[in-house]
Amino acid sequence: MYATRTTQFIVGIFAILGIVALGILSISLGKVSILPVPGYTLYADFDNISGLKTADKVQLAGVEIGKIKNIMLNKERARIAMRINQGVEIDADAIAAIKTSGIIGDKYVSIQLGPSDRILKDGDVVRQTQSAFVLEDAIGQLINGSGSSGSSGGGDSDKNSDKTDKNSKSASPCPCGKDSKPETQNGGSGTKK
Repeated sequence: MYATRTTQFIVGIFAILGIVALGILSISLGKVSILPVPGYTLYADFDNISGLKTADKVQLAGVEIGKIKNIMLNKERARIAMRINQGVEIDADAIAAIKTSGIIGDKYVSIQLGPSDRILKDGDVVRQTQSAFVLEDAIGQLINGSGSSGSSGGGDSDKNSDKTDKNSKSASPCPCGKDSKPETQNGGSGTKK
């Protein structure tokens, strides 16, 4: 009831193939590149990167042109290093903005080219940036902004409403501006049928 040498050899081959397939799958899903893609590195400083992480995409016109290589702190601002693929040229007036795929999707950096003729080289910094939109901050500003405006000026609104009431009493009841009685329909009976 022992397995023959041929059966053991076949099982060993399948086990090795399974381990290799698992390794390839984990590398591809983990977004780890074995050989670095030829290219160059650009830097950009942001006030808030809000969930951006290494290996996230860098896009130009919706096409992936690189990846986030590193994230660090630089003078109280977040500095990201972007590895841009070889052959892609970014000009000096380009704008780097952090965007989100869908409502709650992954973050990525979107590059919009500018009108400059000067092309950025390896190690240059993208000067114009737009930080990530943080939903929690926007809700906080909305709540704080609407709460303070509702309580101010309460005394003035009462005075203004008194003036409006006095003006409405002295106005003529006829919309035509005359003090005469409005005409009635159906022979002057004053009621509509």
